[in-house]
Amino acid sequence: MRYTTRKPRPVAGTGNDARPGPGDRGAARARQRPGHPALTQQAWRRASEWPLLAAAVLFLAAYSFQVIANLPEARSGAIEAVIWVTWAAFGVDYAMNLLLAPRRGRWFLRNLHELLIVVLPVLRPLRLLRLITLLQLMHRAAGSALRGRIIAYVLSAAALLTYAGALAALDVEQNTTGANITTFSDALWWAVATITTVGYGDFYPVTQLGRFVAAGLMIGGIAVLGIVTAAVASWLVENVAAETAAELGAVEAPMHEELTRLTVRIEELTARIEELTAPSREHAIAEHVSPHPR
Repeated sequence: MRYTTRKPRPVAGTGNDARPGPGDRGAARARQRPGHPALTQQAWRRASEWPLLAAAVLFLAAYSFQVIANLPEARSGAIEAVIWVTWAAFGVDYAMNLLLAPRRGRWFLRNLHELLIVVLPVLRPLRLLRLITLLQLMHRAAGSALRGRIIAYVLSAAALLTYAGALAALDVEQNTTGANITTFSDALWWAVATITTVGYGDFYPVTQLGRFVAAGLMIGGIAVLGIVTAAVASWLVENVAAETAAELGAVEAPMHEELTRLTVRIEELTARIEELTAPSREHAIAEHVSPHPR
C-alpha cells in the first residue's frame, strides 16, 4: 500500500504563497504608489480655492442681472443654467471635502453651515448663501495677515454683505403688492441704512423673508462695527504702549550711560589698587615662607 503525504493548505495571510485576506487587501489599497501621493483635504482645498472664487463671482454676476433686470422665468433660462452650474460646483466641493475628511462624522457636524449653503439655495431668495464661500476664501487669505489687512477684509465683507442684502431684499420685495423697495437704488440705500444700524424708515420690507434679510443685515452690521472698533482700539493701545516705551527709554538712557561710566571707573580703580598692593603682598608671602634662624 502506497502512502502519500498531502501538503497543508496555506492559511490566508501567512506564507509566501498565501492568499491575501480582507485586511491584507485593505492594507494593499491603503499603500501609496511611489510618485502618486494620495489626495488630502488640504490639497483639495488649495486646488479648489480659485475655481470656487470664480464660481462665486460668476454666480453673483448672474444673480445680480436676474434680479435687477427683473427677468421673468421664461426669459431667464441661460441665467438659471449659470446659477445651477455654480450650485453644482459648490456641491462637488462639499462632497469632496466630506469624502477626504479624516473623520467624516466630526467634519460633518462641525461644518453644517456648508451643507446649508448647498441645500438651502435651491430656494431662490436663499441663493445668496453661496456667497459665504467667497467670504470664507477672503478670510482664508487674511488669516495670518496684519491688522490693516484684516480691517480691509472686514470692510470688504461688509460691502459684499450690503450688496447681497440689497439684492435679496429687491428679489423678494419688487413684485410684492404694497412694497416700497422696487428699484435697486432704493434697495441699496435701504441696505446701507440697515447695516449701519441707522434705519431712516423711508424704505422697509413688507414680506416675512424681507424682514429676515433685514435682521441678518442688522446682526452683520453690529458684528462689523464691533470688529472695526476692536481693531482700532488695539491699534491705539499698541501706539500708546510704543510711545510710553520710547519715553521711558529716553529718560533711562542717561542713567544707563552714567551707570556704565561708573562701572568702568570702579574697574579701573580696582585694577590700580591691585597694582599698588601687589609688591607688599609678595614681600609678606616671601617672609612667611623663608626659614627662620635658630
